[in-house]
Amino acid sequence: MERSTIVRVHEGLHARPATRFVKLAKSFESDVEIVKDGKAASAKSSVKLMLLGVKEDQEVTVRATGADAIEAVEALIGYLENPLSGLDGDAAAQSDAAPAVAESAPAAPVDAPEPAAMADGTLRGIAASEGVAIGPAFTHFPPEIRAEGRELAAGEIPAEIERLRKAIAAVQRRMDKALAENSLSAGDRGIIAALKDIAADETLTGEAETLVVRGVDAVSAVISATSKIASEFGGVDDRYLNARADDVHAVGRQICLALLGQDDVSLENIPQGAILIADDIGAWDLARAPLKRIGGVVCGHGGATSHIAIIARSHGIPAVLGLGERVNALREAREVALDGDAGHVIADPDDAVRADFARRVGEAAKERNALTAFRDVTPKLADGTVIEVAANIGSLEEIDAALEAGAMGVGLFRTELLFMRHMHLPSEDMQAETYSALARAFAPHPVIVRTLDIGGDKPIAGIEFPEEENPFLGWRGIRMCLDRPDIFKRQLRALLRAAVHGNVKVMLPMVSEMDEVRRTKVLIAECAAELNAEGVPHAMFPLGVMIETPAAVLIAPALAREVDFFSIGTNDLTQYVMAADRLNPTVAKLNDVANPAVMSAIEMTARAGVEAGIMVGMCGEAAGRPDLIPAFIRMGLTELSMSPASIPRAKKVIADLKAAGG
Repeated sequence: MERSTIVRVHEGLHARPATRFVKLAKSFESDVEIVKDGKAASAKSSVKLMLLGVKEDQEVTVRATGADAIEAVEALIGYLENPLSGLDGDAAAQSDAAPAVAESAPAAPVDAPEPAAMADGTLRGIAASEGVAIGPAFTHFPPEIRAEGRELAAGEIPAEIERLRKAIAAVQRRMDKALAENSLSAGDRGIIAALKDIAADETLTGEAETLVVRGVDAVSAVISATSKIASEFGGVDDRYLNARADDVHAVGRQICLALLGQDDVSLENIPQGAILIADDIGAWDLARAPLKRIGGVVCGHGGATSHIAIIARSHGIPAVLGLGERVNALREAREVALDGDAGHVIADPDDAVRADFARRVGEAAKERNALTAFRDVTPKLADGTVIEVAANIGSLEEIDAALEAGAMGVGLFRTELLFMRHMHLPSEDMQAETYSALARAFAPHPVIVRTLDIGGDKPIAGIEFPEEENPFLGWRGIRMCLDRPDIFKRQLRALLRAAVHGNVKVMLPMVSEMDEVRRTKVLIAECAAELNAEGVPHAMFPLGVMIETPAAVLIAPALAREVDFFSIGTNDLTQYVMAADRLNPTVAKLNDVANPAVMSAIEMTARAGVEAGIMVGMCGEAAGRPDLIPAFIRMGLTELSMSPASIPRAKKVIADLKAAGG
């Protein structure tokens, strides 16, 4: 059984997407291969898979042989065709959030040219994580592990293989323990999971064991095996995959330490605000370090797409990487200033430089603190109207970040991520508990749950989708749900059960005609009657619709008399109004919500809702744009939902409007 497809996974099968793809492949008994440009690799080996260099928009073939070959191919093809595959929950939730994400977590910078020392002694490296910092130097130069170069006698080989296997198992147990820690963020957990996958991969372990069988001691075998695989990653024409060479070396180092019975030099004692300086820092070490105490990171190795950079950016730590041998010039530094925006590092700065950096650090802190002050603010207009600023999220793991940002509830809970995470369709009980946990976390604020919005562009296991020329115009959202009442009713029953908490609202995606709302109401009534007959506690919920099709805009006055609220989905609405695919970079300039045509559609929707006396909100990421928020509020919107990172800034914009008499 085989099938070809075009890969839609964002940035291709790099570390974390590859790890999750392999995990999915391993859930099937069949032997599974993925083929690209005539080269085949096991789909159950993350190293071999990554070395294949599968990029976004490339064609691949998935081939399976075995009892569950059909199921394996369908599931893996579904993964490859899903742009959200491999993203963490928070990243997935922000996948459509270009403006907000750009402000809070900028895309990885392009790697800088060869590092150099500037005329004034400033070192130049790769600007890997934005921000400026100045603080005491904390040097981290663990001793290099050298190959023992010991030749084994034939009788020593079995014991040496066993020693190697025990060391690998010990590293995996250590990583499992780290993954179980609640202190890890979702992003850091994904990175450690990818490292664990490398440590268990047959490509690495098999290569090392082969060398031991030939009489090479285990430490030398691991060093040789990791060097070989890292070199292969370095030769791939993909900067994301080039950066995985550092991960292979980091894993190899941990295995060698386990073989030698040693622990690596700890970062536990780093002082508050110190600048961490190292030739190389393994992602494994950095992810477990006291990150809140680290003021900045300077490293000889690593690039803008390395896991060190990813961790630094996700935690807001300025970082300059890729200094090469010049990092040794910082070994004796007492104080270091670094500019993560420009990629500059200054050892023992003079008074003028120190004052300049102190000023810049202070200004950045002042801006952050100013926004933090809005965390618990309830934004109101001059006439007393409360504007709810809520969060768009896709998983329970994102709740803490939303609450920390000051979210006044959830304006969009993407239920499709709950479906995509599992090999089988989630049960009613699982869904009910998920929606209930969401409601409890944000009570008394409302949580708006979007019913399943999947289609050919977002496939899930358990639903067979037709081949479609344009999935965005096809069998998706409410259209699919109404055709599959067996799936839809299970979700509606779960939502009715969760509604007992009193703050659950439900909205329907991709509505384009009145009959879709009316048919849904019939199903809701059926589900309520069934639950009543079964004696299962439940309650009715307010029902709303997402306004994201031109048809919904044109019939908005009639829809407003049929539902309890509107939520404008600007991501899809913009692409449909402008007839421009939002995933197509060649027409990206047309995909602007500020276009007069799109703003007119939003205003028409708002007017219909206001005249009918129902709430009008917005859950597209345009809701977080400071330049557009005043216009949306003037149109009559009273709820804005966005990525958590955008919430404090949005609250400030509304507060400024009030101060100006708006």
